Amino acid sequence: MRGDDLRDRLVRALGQDSEPSSDFDLNANALLPAQRALTGAGVLVAVDPRRRSIVLTKRAATLSQHPGQIAFPGGKIDPGDTDAIDAALREAGEEIGLPRDAAEVLGTLPAHETVTGYTITPVLALITRPFAPVAEPGEVAEIFDVPFDHVVDPARYMVMTRLWRGTERRYYAVPYGPFYIWGATARILRGLAHRFSK
Repeated sequence: MRGDDLRDRLVRALGQDSEPSSDFDLNANALLPAQRALTGAGVLVAVDPRRRSIVLTKRAATLSQHPGQIAFPGGKIDPGDTDAIDAALREAGEEIGLPRDAAEVLGTLPAHETVTGYTITPVLALITRPFAPVAEPGEVAEIFDVPFDHVVDPARYMVMTRLWRGTERRYYAVPYGPFYIWGATARILRGLAHRFSK
């Protein structure tokens, strides 16, 4: 599939209607706080059409939240950000060294609520030119590519369980080589896979 064909299919996928997702999708009995306060965040789902891949990071093991987990570049919306797209592009520059002018934003996927109190807006973008990835010290342990065809294949996803705060929690996972992609990252990618496979 050529880069322009991939772009066209991604744009078509963005045009499909779907509901927001959450870490609670597979946990119908989860009790959500009635007056929970959610923090807005933006992550960049950066597709490289030349390599037919998506850029992901492994978070540093020393971080207080989600240490060592696989994640999209991104983070919370800061006061200086205009919106989630601005936050995702800023964070991608900081975390992986992706210049803003090397990313063409195609649109956003439905928001995803995490068990840690964030509402994440996934920003789908194409990497328009080669760049030299640089991991942000103390934040990012590793930057890697996962093949696009791997994460848009619904058959690659599995439902796993683990204990979280004394309760069994079910979640999606889509392992790739040594990287265990799970939780919010896997759920967002599964949403993209569902749209892309239609």
